[in-house]
Amino acid sequence: MSIPTPTPTSRAPRSHRAETYKPGATIGDWRPEDDGFWQSTGRTVAQRNLWISIPALMLGFVVWQVWSVTVVKLNDVGFGFSTSQLFWLTAIPGITGGTFRILYTFIGPIFGERKFTALSTLVLVAPMLWLGFALQDTGTPYWELALIAAVCGIGGANFASSMANIGFFFPKREKGSANGLNGGLGNLGVSVVQLVAPLVVTAAVLGAPAGGPQHDAKKDTDIWLQNGAFLWVPLLVIMALLAWFLMNDLKVAASPFSAQKIIFKRKHNWLMTWLYVGTFGSFIGFAAGLPLLIKNNFEAQGYQATTYAWIGPFVGAIMRWVGGWLSDKIGGARVTMLSFVGMAAALVVVIFALPSGSDQGSFWTFFIGFLVAFFFSGMGNGSTFRQIPVIFRDQHAKLAEGQGPEVQAAALKQSEMEAGAVTGFSSAIAAYGFFFIPAMFAAMAVTNALWMFIGFYATCLVVCWWFYARKGAEAPS
Repeated sequence: MSIPTPTPTSRAPRSHRAETYKPGATIGDWRPEDDGFWQSTGRTVAQRNLWISIPALMLGFVVWQVWSVTVVKLNDVGFGFSTSQLFWLTAIPGITGGTFRILYTFIGPIFGERKFTALSTLVLVAPMLWLGFALQDTGTPYWELALIAAVCGIGGANFASSMANIGFFFPKREKGSANGLNGGLGNLGVSVVQLVAPLVVTAAVLGAPAGGPQHDAKKDTDIWLQNGAFLWVPLLVIMALLAWFLMNDLKVAASPFSAQKIIFKRKHNWLMTWLYVGTFGSFIGFAAGLPLLIKNNFEAQGYQATTYAWIGPFVGAIMRWVGGWLSDKIGGARVTMLSFVGMAAALVVVIFALPSGSDQGSFWTFFIGFLVAFFFSGMGNGSTFRQIPVIFRDQHAKLAEGQGPEVQAAALKQSEMEAGAVTGFSSAIAAYGFFFIPAMFAAMAVTNALWMFIGFYATCLVVCWWFYARKGAEAPS
C-alpha cells in the first residue's frame, strides 16, 4: 500500500471560500476532521446533503423493488405466468442493479455527485412510465416485461454512488451513523413500495390519465395495477430537481477511475465485499423473494403477501442505522459477527416452519423467523459500512506514521477516496443477492437454498473474526 506524493495547494481567503458552501456549489475546502470547521460550517452543509440524498435514494429502491410486489398480482388480472417465471421477473432487476452499481461507483466521483444524483434519479422516470403502460395490457409478452424489469434494476444502482458520496461529508466519528441513516432510510424504499403500491392499485386515485382498471379475478373486483408505477413519476422529478439545486459537489470526492482502480489491489476490498454480500445481499434478496414465498406457501391459509411482506424490509432498514450507531460505540467487527450468528439462527427457524408434505407449516413462526433475519441483516449492513472507512483510514495512517503533515494529509485523502470506492464496489457485488436469492428459490427447494445461506454465513463469520475481530487481528475495526 502506498501514499501518493502530496502536491502544494493554495487556499482562497476564508471570506471567499464561505461562498462555496451555498446549495448547488462545488466545494473545494472541506475539512470534517477539523472541529472548528465542522461546528461552524461543515455540519450544516453535510446534513443538508444527507437529507436530500436519503429520499432520492429511497425512490431508487422503490423503482428497484417495484417488481417484488407487482408480480404478486400479475396472474390475478390475466397474465398467465408460471411460478418460476414470476420469480425470475423478481430476480432480473438484481442483475442490472448490481452491474450498474459497479459503473455508478466510479462515475459519480468523475462527474460530481450532485449532478450525478440528479441525473440518476431523473432517468428512473422512464422505466416507471414504461411499466405503467405495459401493465394495462395483459397481452404484453413476457420478454417485454423481463426487459422492463431489467431497466427498473437501474434504480438499485443509485445506492453505490450515494453511499460513497455521503461518506466524504462526515468525520470519522460520525460516518457510521451518517451512512446508517442514508442507507437505512434509503432502504426503506423497499418497504414503502411494498406497502403503498398495493394500496394505490385498489382505486383510480390517479384519475383518468393513468388509464382504466383491470379485473382481479381472484377477488372479483377492479384494480389499477399501473398506479403502482405511475405514482412515483412526479416524486422522481421533484427529487431530481432538489438534488440539482440543493446538494453540493465536493472536490475532495472527485477522482478519476485511474486513481480509484487501486482498490482492486487491496485485500480488504475483497474481504469486506464478501462480508457485505452476506449482510446486504441477504437483506435485498429476502426482500425481493418474501412476497412470493408467502403467496406460494401460506396464501391458501388466508395470509396475504401484500399485508405482511413490507414489514421485514422495514425492520432491516431501521436496523441499518442502529448497526451503524452501535458500531461507532463498540466496533463494527463485533456487530458484524453478531449479525451473522443472528441471521443463521433465524433461518434455521424459517426452515422448520415451512410447509412440508402433509405438514402445513406455521406462518407466524416462519414470519417471525424472517423478521429476525431482516433485523440482523440490517444491523450488519450498518456495521460493515462503518468498518470500511475505519479499515482504510487506519491502514493509511500506519503507513504515514512519523512522517510530515503533508504526507499524513495525503494519506487521509487517499484513504477517503479508497473507502468511498470500496463502499460502492462492495454494494454493487452484494446487490446481486437481489438476483441470486429469488433465482435460487425458483431453481431449487426453498429449504435447500436456506441451508446454503447458513453455510455461507459461517464463512463470513470466520473471515470477520480472523481479520477484524480477534485479538491481534490485522485490521481491527
